[in-house]
Amino acid sequence: MIEFGEFKGNKIVILKRDENDQYPFRFGKNKARLIVQHFEEIKKFAEEED
Repeated sequence: MIEFGEFKGNKIVILKRDENDQYPFRFGKNKARLIVQHFEEIKKFAEEED
């Protein structure tokens, strides 16, 4: 689930596992750019076996 919001006048993205997620992942434009820039490496990390 994804939502968009605002923090101190700046746009943010809010990622939730479900509607009741008490600890959503929130980030703004600068972190979003970093994620996009390094998406392939992040994807490989997420797909690794534990």
